[in-house]
Amino acid sequence: MRVLLIKTSSLGDVVHTLPALTDAARALPGIRFDWVVEEGFAEIPAWHPAVERVIPVAIRRWRRNLRQAATRDEWRRFRQSLAASRYDLVIDAQGLLKSAWLTRFGGAPVAGLDRRSAREPLASLFYGRRYPVPWGQHAVERVRQLFAQALGYPLPATVGDYGLDRQRLAAPAGAPYLLFLHGTTWASKHWPESYWRALAERMAGEGWAVRLPWGNAAEQARAERIAAGLAAVEVLPRTNLAGLAGILAGAGACVAVDTGLGHLAAALDVPTVSLYGPTDPRLTGAYGRGQRHLSSDYPACVPCLQETCGYRPTEEDRRRLDLSREQPVCFSRLDPRRVAGELQALLSEATGRC
Repeated sequence: MRVLLIKTSSLGDVVHTLPALTDAARALPGIRFDWVVEEGFAEIPAWHPAVERVIPVAIRRWRRNLRQAATRDEWRRFRQSLAASRYDLVIDAQGLLKSAWLTRFGGAPVAGLDRRSAREPLASLFYGRRYPVPWGQHAVERVRQLFAQALGYPLPATVGDYGLDRQRLAAPAGAPYLLFLHGTTWASKHWPESYWRALAERMAGEGWAVRLPWGNAAEQARAERIAAGLAAVEVLPRTNLAGLAGILAGAGACVAVDTGLGHLAAALDVPTVSLYGPTDPRLTGAYGRGQRHLSSDYPACVPCLQETCGYRPTEEDRRRLDLSREQPVCFSRLDPRRVAGELQALLSEATGRC
């Protein structure tokens, strides 16, 4: 059986789809998937053994350059690539209008979420086979349920398996190190920089090497400020997603905010302490073994699910906190001492597991 999978973005959403592929491959030996994914994430699907072909798209870039001849050429090649293969089924695992529109070119019956289950209900109009998947559960489990219904096998009762080979992806081994994943998209999801600095000082003082990746100029500048004057803390050179996966796979443990790289760390079975302020880890938290979620319990506002913090500090907040350095305020419940304690416990647990 050959299936065309549509799941274009984002990094976390792409990673969350991998366990469903593992379920399907175990239930239906010989099933093969071609995966349509945004070009920036195209390396990830190829790591899964059930994926035969990765078909990159550039919806975000194409939208900005609709009238350019190069865009029209890329779009034509994309459609030709789909037409060159015969599929038994197309699965839209995203549930958005943009992903549903892409299903038109697969040349096979289309399965997806019904209107009450899809993120954009109108997307369900593109599907010939619509399946209900309840909200209020983790994104990994929702995708696994969709695949089980669409492909006709019993949903496994086990924890989802990403199907990745950590040892194959890991960079050459050296001295053990910790990786601090400090970059994220929403301003409200950033753990305070002063907290990162304090945690780096603490873990370096305990003999750990700490590495800081970055993906843009702002993240690089923050990493350099966190590492300044600390010999054991290294700002890594910029690298591609495959390079970052190798660095992640070789880490002793990670500390992460709510970011796609944190989900990739979970997929690679890297012990990780993940920090949540405005978002809810029950729905989109790092999923897998060795994952510890620290959620703010700030009573006034969490989880707010807002990209920018709209909380107005009280007089008590002003007395208790240094608001020039401790923002967003909800993260004051997750101070460096508490995070370091969780990290140390996780490292002990990981050592015992090995």
